[in-house]
Amino acid sequence: MAKRGNHYEAAFEAFLREAGVPYIAVDEARRALMADGRSLKSLDFLVAPRGRTTWLVDVKGRRFPSGEEHLQYWKNWSTRDDLESLAEWESLFGEGFRGLFVFAFHIVAGRLPVAEPLVVSFRGERYAFLGVELAEYRRLCRVISPQWQTVAVSARDFRAVARPVQELFGLAESQPFPAPQTVLAPVPAETPTVSGSTLVATARR
Repeated sequence: MAKRGNHYEAAFEAFLREAGVPYIAVDEARRALMADGRSLKSLDFLVAPRGRTTWLVDVKGRRFPSGEEHLQYWKNWSTRDDLESLAEWESLFGEGFRGLFVFAFHIVAGRLPVAEPLVVSFRGERYAFLGVELAEYRRLCRVISPQWQTVAVSARDFRAVARPVQELFGLAESQPFPAPQTVLAPVPAETPTVSGSTLVATARR
């Protein structure tokens, strides 16, 4: 496992290892320099589950919900640089490779962003990983700050196109988003742990 100070990326990598999904972790600390002098933001992971698609992954860590006094759900902002770099990587890798934003939601309250069996535990915290294909995100996003070059998808549109990565990677069947009143259940004490993380879905089989 790569040494990662970003707990969102570390949790996602632990999930990939535990689920047995082939992947390559990329050193995102440096931008890639192209032959024409342009630089691209590096990917976070190349993920190659069974099937015809290899995913070019950019992980976006967000709290669920965000905010202190005014709670906000489904925060999914990104930057134009993120979109342009990921699109360029798609073009460079070619057929069979597709860009994917993985929104790693750190669950800090009772509401769940995914069905409970898809919640992942890592170092005592809970996460949900939702993927949105680059093409869908680019189609739906709107500018939220011209100054900072940030964009986002509305909560309604996000919920329409985002899918748990377990579905995208062929690890689980499609499930509807949980109802707003869904709350966390305690992790069973007998749930096994591997490399500091626990896949809740495993415990519930």
